[in-house]
Parts: sequence; C-alpha cells; structure tokens
Amino acid sequence: MTDNNGDQPEFETPEFKSLGHCIRFRSVLLTAICIALMTCFSLLICLSQPGLAPAKSVTDTAWSNPSASEFPVPYTTKGGGSPSVADNYLSSERTAFHFQPERNWMNDPNGPMFYKGYYHIFYQYNPDAAVWGNITWAHSVSKDLVHWHPLNLALVPDHWYDAEGVWSGSATVLPDGKPVILYTGSSNESVQLQNMAVPEDLSDPLLRKWVKVPQNPMLVPPPSIGYTDFRDPTTAWLESDGLWRISIGAKEGTTGLALVYKTSDFLDWTLQNKFLHKVAGTGMWECVDFYPVSLTGKTGLDTSKVQVNQLVKYVLKASLDDNKHDYYTVGVYSTDFLPDDPTKDIGLGLRYDYGKFYASKTFYDPVQERRILWGWVNESDSELDDIKKGWASVQTIPRTLVLDNHTGSNLLQWPIHELESLRGDKVVKQDILLDGGAMVKVDGASGSQLDIEVTFKYPDVHKLDVLPEQKEYVCSQGGAAERGVFGPFGLLVLAANNLVEQTAVYFYLTLRPNGKWVTTVCSDQSRSSLAKGIDRTVYGITIDKPPTDNFLSLRLIVDHSIVETFVQQGIACITSRVYPTIAIERDAHVFLFNNGNESITMQTLQVWQMSSTY
Repeated sequence: MTDNNGDQPEFETPEFKSLGHCIRFRSVLLTAICIALMTCFSLLICLSQPGLAPAKSVTDTAWSNPSASEFPVPYTTKGGGSPSVADNYLSSERTAFHFQPERNWMNDPNGPMFYKGYYHIFYQYNPDAAVWGNITWAHSVSKDLVHWHPLNLALVPDHWYDAEGVWSGSATVLPDGKPVILYTGSSNESVQLQNMAVPEDLSDPLLRKWVKVPQNPMLVPPPSIGYTDFRDPTTAWLESDGLWRISIGAKEGTTGLALVYKTSDFLDWTLQNKFLHKVAGTGMWECVDFYPVSLTGKTGLDTSKVQVNQLVKYVLKASLDDNKHDYYTVGVYSTDFLPDDPTKDIGLGLRYDYGKFYASKTFYDPVQERRILWGWVNESDSELDDIKKGWASVQTIPRTLVLDNHTGSNLLQWPIHELESLRGDKVVKQDILLDGGAMVKVDGASGSQLDIEVTFKYPDVHKLDVLPEQKEYVCSQGGAAERGVFGPFGLLVLAANNLVEQTAVYFYLTLRPNGKWVTTVCSDQSRSSLAKGIDRTVYGITIDKPPTDNFLSLRLIVDHSIVETFVQQGIACITSRVYPTIAIERDAHVFLFNNGNESITMQTLQVWQMSSTY
C-alpha cells in the first residue's frame, strides 16, 4: 500500500478524533461550496463562448462489449465528473486500452488471479474523489486481460481493524481451487494489521461478494516493528514441509526488510526467526513480491505447488517507499533469500521499470502457464488537473515475466500477446538511412493509440578514424537535443507537425574510459507538452546489449497520455506519462530521427493503429 497521506499519529484519543472529524466536516463543506461556485462560473463562461468545442465526457469511454449483459450492473461512484470546456485537452488524456476505472483515484494493483474462467484484478480505489483517500478494494474481471468489466466494490473500510483504509495485499489460490485474500488494514488507531477475506459463494465465477473472517486481525506488528511499518502481505507459497509462507514488508530504522510467517491453515501464523531478506539504508519495503522462475524454460511457476525437481531461481521485489521505485533481485532460497549478485541487491541494481512505475504485483496464470506483472502508473500532472479530469492513474499493460536464460541474472518483460488483438491498420517501412540531423515523418502512422516496433542496425563503431571523447552519458543532460557521435537516434511519438510537442524515445552510444562502447536508452518527456505544471523528467537506463545482437530494438505502446517502452526484447522497460495539448489524435505524428553526427540505418519499422477497449 502506498500511503500518500503522509505520516499519521500511531494512536489518537477519542477527544482528538472527534475534533478532527468536526474540522474535516467543516473543511469538506467549505470545499463543496467553493466547487459549486466555480462550476457555475465555468458554465457561464462556456455559454458565452459558443465557438468552443464541447469536451468529451469521461463516460464517453465507458467499457462496452457485446457480451456485457452477462455481467451485473457495476457500482456507481461519487465525485469525478466531466472536464470543463476550457480544459478540453484534458479529456484526450484518458487512455483507450490501458486498465483504469471510469473515474476517481486508483493506485496499487492487488490480488490478481484467475478463477473459473475469469481473470480478476483488485486495486486500491477512492470511490469519492480523484485524489488519494477512503481507500477500498475495487474489483474488475476479464476473459482476456484486455477487455475489463467493473464489479461492485470488493472490500470497504467497515471494521475497526481497517477503518482507515483497506490497503494492499494479495490473493492465493489454494490447491483445492479456493481463493483467499490477505490484506493490510489501517485500524481506527492507524495501526497496520493483516486481515483475511474469503468468497461468500465459491460457485460464483465473478467472486462478487467477499467476507472478512471473524478471526481478524490475523497478524499485528511484532515487537521490533513500528505500528505503521508493517504492510502488504504477499501471495502465499507452499513448501515441502506442507506449510504455507507469506512475506510482509517492514523496516527497522532505515533497514528495509521482509518478514516471513508460516501456517498450515491460514488462521494460526508463526513468525519465523529469520527475515526473508533485508538491506541497510533502503527504508520501508512496500508491496513485497516473491516467486520462482524457471532456469530452463519460458513457462511460469505456481507458488501454490511445491517446486520439486525444478531448476529454479527466485525473484524478490520490493517497492521502496523512500524513492517510489520497484527494485528486484534474482537469487536462491532455502530458509532465507540470497541474491546471486550483492551489487544488484534491492535498492542497488535492477528495476522492473526505469520510468513512472510503482507498487507492482505479479500472479501465476494457470491457463497459459505464465507469470504476469501489473504495475501502477501515477499521474505526472497536477492534482488540480486530476480533479478537473475526474480521474487519476492507470495500470500498465500486463506483462509476461521470464528469466533471461542468456544471462540468468535478469528478467525479460513483454506485453501479453492478447494485446495484439487490438492491432488494426499497419504501416511498414524498411531500410531507411538516417544521416546525421535527419528527421523523417512516418506517413500513415498518425494517432494517439499505437503499437510500434522498430529495429536499428547496430552502428559500426570501429569505422571511426578519430575516437570520440570518452564520457558518461546521462539522459537528463539535454535529452534528445544532446548531440553525440552515435545518437541520439530513435522515434518521436505524439509529436506535433511543427515539433513544438514531442516525446522522444532513443538510443545513445558512448565510449567509456575503459574503451568499451555502451548503449543508453532514454524516454524524454521534457518537450511532450505545452501545458504548465507537468513533470518533465527524462528517464533512462544503460543496457547490456547481448553480444550476439547486431541490432537495437524498441517496442512502444502509445495510449494518449502513457508511453510504455520495451528495449531489446524486454531487457529493460521505461514508462512515461505525457500530456500533449496539440499533438492529439490525428494531429499526433510519428517521426524517425537521428540527432547524432554519424549515419544510422533503420532496418524495420512497423506501426499498428490500436482499437479502444472502453
């Protein structure tokens, strides 16, 4: 659970709570009056300007599917609303095929699983507003992980042990097929407690009703852990001794750690003496995830089955509350976890995504025997913009995860293949030489909903008569405008014709002092929007290109206000949030560019228009 509400007192007296409720009530009342006056004023302005086009309502993008009649009527929510006419471009920011609720605030993905023909996703949700607060578990289902239908809220804060929020957790599907949810509740005294819920009706494939067990809370913070430093239980895993284990994120001082509890029945739990793992200086670990990966194949492994005679490694992931990044490490596990490479431990090395991505969660898909990753992508605009839009946050496209069998030390991520069902018209370009300074518009590739795959020939670095200056390159030092010998070269997406708005995703090659050429990939959102108050970070990462690869490749998933980049068949990912005001729909274009001094050959470019799922 990502707590955007700041530090809170561990305990409150009844008098203090009553006073706080009074103050909050008066504040809410005054805020409501102000919003009503502002709305009336905006309406008068709109009526006086008939030349302005009406903004598209958030409800215009509601989920639709010919088979929707098989689902119950979804819950209704308060708050949200349509953006004002004066902020027409805000309505174009809503995604067309990424997962997001109709309106209001969303954060961590919780409890993904497959049950009786349906994929389920739960998520942290505020049913009242487009800002964090009143956190519940919302619930949606899908047949294909692409088209989603919302159901009623699954879990709400209605007991003393979760009165201040039903925070993050996980689902475990037991060997008999019964699902169990473990989640963190923030109690009426702001203590983080672990609780359990089970389906009311196991015959219902949609799992529409959940019941909190009378034994709650199941777990309280142990003596060495702070009351607000104990959250987000993992999916349980089964070991050869017949006992189930879960891990829970925590910290001691500034040392981030993962506790381990074991049980035979999910009711009586015992804290193990050993931590699963800990790393000094990393702060609070949230949304811990722990799962096995195969050393020999591409299939995922089920944590609800004992891994017997399997050649496996284990992946430990922690979301670091201090810097809001998701780190993972690969290693071995017996009674505790040991990373293969201590220099790539949690907080030191690998990340799922080097852009805007947090609080991720994986699950095992038994239908296609694969492990799938979800990740929360927050907004990069202002809170005021979110309130105007009536919504905030999306989830990434679900990604498959496998161990890179070439290195054995990192994961490969790729969009689920079901996403390709949305592909429509296609543009193909081949063998284009991009001289230094070249900018080539890709005709027929305009739009805000695209799936793009491109490969460039790896340049012949040995042909240079004079070696360039040896230096370290950082994406933020000028972004795509920083000229080098080989690079920047790549793609501009969501670009205006005159390039006043553009999002550049590119490669940059540099010669290190040790004589080795290295490749950096960057996603530059510094020129993505003319709007004010936008995060303009330039994200990037230096990659280890496999020595057998004589090419550099990118796959970009473009969906209005999000660009997901997959590098070199998934060895690295970068997610950006961008908010163009001009480069929208048919006025959003794609360019190939080379801002380096040496020529680059683009080998193959494929661009698909993508259909909407809402």
